[in-house]
Amino acid sequence: MAPKEIEIIIVKYFSQSANMDDLDILNKWIEDPENQLIFQEYVKTHFAITLAMNEPDIKTVRKALLKEIRREKKKSKKYNLRSFMKYAAIAILFLGIGAVLQKNIFDNNTKEIIVPKKDEITLKLGNGNIKVIAADGTSKVYDANGKVVGEQKGKELVYANDPNATKLVYNTLSIPNGKRFNITLSDGTVVYLNAGSSMTYPVQFIKDKTRKIFLTGEAFFEVAHDKKHAFIVNANKLDVQVYGTKFNVSNYQEDDATDVVLLEGSVSMTESGLTGKSKKEVFLSPGYKGTFTKGDKTISNEKVNTSLYTSWMSGNLVFRQESFENIIKKLERHYNVIIINNNKNLAHETFNATIETDHESIVQVFNYFKKVYQIDYSVVENKIIIH
Repeated sequence: MAPKEIEIIIVKYFSQSANMDDLDILNKWIEDPENQLIFQEYVKTHFAITLAMNEPDIKTVRKALLKEIRREKKKSKKYNLRSFMKYAAIAILFLGIGAVLQKNIFDNNTKEIIVPKKDEITLKLGNGNIKVIAADGTSKVYDANGKVVGEQKGKELVYANDPNATKLVYNTLSIPNGKRFNITLSDGTVVYLNAGSSMTYPVQFIKDKTRKIFLTGEAFFEVAHDKKHAFIVNANKLDVQVYGTKFNVSNYQEDDATDVVLLEGSVSMTESGLTGKSKKEVFLSPGYKGTFTKGDKTISNEKVNTSLYTSWMSGNLVFRQESFENIIKKLERHYNVIIINNNKNLAHETFNATIETDHESIVQVFNYFKKVYQIDYSVVENKIIIH
């Protein structure tokens, strides 16, 4: 069963007394598949308790839940919880606003259907030709001379290293909304590209030249260490210089800022195009987020929970005190749908949520918004309209 600390947080979560730190600890703990199963047991127990109460009381729920948890510990029988999978743990937890789960909270009998657009992943070659990349297919990438320089293996594109290359030739990989894709560059650097992103990069890096790539959107980097060749990620007006590291860059065009979150190693942030004394580097330490504000071109940094910014790699969207306006942007990007918000007062309200985008449909997500947050919506011509 769960450790005592986690058990206490679970009880606090179900009784709406968990704070932001509690929620982050719980979210991190649930990332382990075994812990997901444990949490699903608690969800089942709590759901059963809630159904038995016409007017749930916070203290009663807490007391009954603790009693049931202790009872569950004494049992050796394992329950089949597959039917609860999509409702538990990281599937989708709308946290912190209030209402105790009601009897119909798990109902999902809606007839509304949204069919996401199915755009394709594309690779623009050095000669300008466009190659379509099937999401789970296999294919080869050729240079102008017909030589194989890369190979697709399912959801990853891997480039071979040619130490004798003398000319920079660029490819551009574009990932549409609703999809993710990985790429291994010729130097061994691994890049995980998020939905709605594109990256321009050399097919081969050249000896004695800086390794520089260009990113629009969001990506997580595991940069191959090479003291002789600096690695730079250009995110429009921002250059991120890498000193052997793992980090996340979020640089969508519609966002007001570019965020860099460092997990390991060291990176610096500099406004691109500056030289000499006007070039000011801001260095990040592991566990910090650097923010480049596009308007006034300032750079700030703060200590953060890095898992909140990298959860997209495992198919999760994590929101902590996020405005509804920003939540809509990310839902549109990850589900490749159109969401129209006619409730302008709602745009700047903040919410906490964790959504497993690989297993929850966009209609299921909005069913939870409707039932837990009383947000009314309808589906019209394959669009979600918020009233």
